[in-house]
Amino acid sequence: MDLVQFEHVSMRYGEDGPMAIEDISMTVKQNEFVAVVGPSGCGKSTLMKLVTGLAPPSEGNILLGGQPVTGPQQNVGMAFQASNLLPWRSTLENILLPMEIVKQYRHRFKAEKALFEEQGRALLKRVGLAGCEDKFPWELSGGMQQRASICRALIHKPGLLMLDEPFGALDAFTREELWCMVRDLWQEEPFTVILVTHDLREAVFLADTVYVMSKGPGRLLVRKPIDLPRPRELAVTYTDRFAELVFELRDHIGRIREGAA
Repeated sequence: MDLVQFEHVSMRYGEDGPMAIEDISMTVKQNEFVAVVGPSGCGKSTLMKLVTGLAPPSEGNILLGGQPVTGPQQNVGMAFQASNLLPWRSTLENILLPMEIVKQYRHRFKAEKALFEEQGRALLKRVGLAGCEDKFPWELSGGMQQRASICRALIHKPGLLMLDEPFGALDAFTREELWCMVRDLWQEEPFTVILVTHDLREAVFLADTVYVMSKGPGRLLVRKPIDLPRPRELAVTYTDRFAELVFELRDHIGRIREGAA
């Protein structure tokens, strides 16, 4: 089943503003892990706004679960490069925020708060944050804050998780730890993911399919299936096949920057 469908989608900022993306057509199957890479300014983050309904397309149609996207979508979880945790709320209170907001849960929040807290504690334990439930964001490291941010994006069991450069500000070691965390969460209880990233190693390690976008206005130039077997351990990043895939994607982006694409 195709969960996300882009049908000849273009978007311009303002009536006479620059075109951000142009004639994008793509599909993302249910439980597929997709990564989108490309040079800065190619419109990767614009794709995220369009899928989540935070911005309307100028042309074309976007479908989520077979239904047109006409406004903000509640069955979507989002995590960004900045964790955006609320500083006055504890870790557990932060990750439960969607349960207070999402229509499906908010009317039940007071009556079932203990149950939701139990689910939140279980999710925090799965990502290595057991014991951090009552800590505030300023008491957590950057990597711990991102773990909490991804928990918040997943707590209401969305059909689609959108990740916009979620590990870009972390050191290399912490970044790889979080790759493995996302991999494990996805393998244990599959969900659909669209990851926007500049990190080609990250894209190849995590994704089933990688799309390469042109420089702005963004167009999809390459669709690359990743044929590495699952489950993937970090050791795969030192194999010849992994290096070949990364080099192929880097070559595409290099050509784009040189204006050859």
